[in-house]
Amino acid sequence: MVAARRFVVGGNWKMNGDHATIDGIIAFLNQSGGNSDVDIIVSPPAPYLTYVKEHIKNNILVAAQNCYKVAKGAFTGEISPAMIKDLGLQWVILGHSERRHVFGESDCLIAEKTVHALESGLNVIFCIGEKLDEREAGKTKEVNFRQLQAIVDKKVDWSKIVIAYEPVWAIGTGKTASPEQAQEAHESIREFLKEKVSQDVAASTRIIYGGSVTADNAAELGKKGDIDGFLVGGASLKPDFVKIINARS
Repeated sequence: MVAARRFVVGGNWKMNGDHATIDGIIAFLNQSGGNSDVDIIVSPPAPYLTYVKEHIKNNILVAAQNCYKVAKGAFTGEISPAMIKDLGLQWVILGHSERRHVFGESDCLIAEKTVHALESGLNVIFCIGEKLDEREAGKTKEVNFRQLQAIVDKKVDWSKIVIAYEPVWAIGTGKTASPEQAQEAHESIREFLKEKVSQDVAASTRIIYGGSVTADNAAELGKKGDIDGFLVGGASLKPDFVKIINARS
């Protein structure tokens, strides 16, 4: 019998923030009291990782937004999992649609980065999701499964992975997959894990939803059986993020 999956809510700050605005975000998160039933993970831009870690409270964890596939070397502008670990951090986001589609990262590169991050002792929020034209062409499962297969082939440690399903057409657009659409996608991902990895991995792996999550729609999304939390973009910069964290309370 697999234990109940613990709810997880991530806040991806993307390339936003300075000390003044980050102080404001930290203030409302610290005042919130946190939520002992939820793993809360915020992901500031790399220059502010240490600052946030030193000032955030309530057992809120801090994640990097990206890392490279090797420990060190001549890779200007990159950071390694070893550096993230050296800051005392445990999490990194990999495969985000902006890395895939803005920066051209392939399924293969993201898989290599994921393997190295896991081997270095980090936990990974692994992002997958389809673009609008792919959804309209009925390719949602095909795209999600292709992106997942890249790490299935690597025989990764699934206990250290949270899958974030983020339909690209719903990120920052104000469009949100309906709770039913999101649940359908999450359920298919779980079936894929059952078929390709194992029943236990399918039952225990947390699959979170991202894509214009707000305080208004989080509660309905959170009621769905295969939605184990959220990865939140713009809304994580605002006090309403606390309501999203507490969506199941």
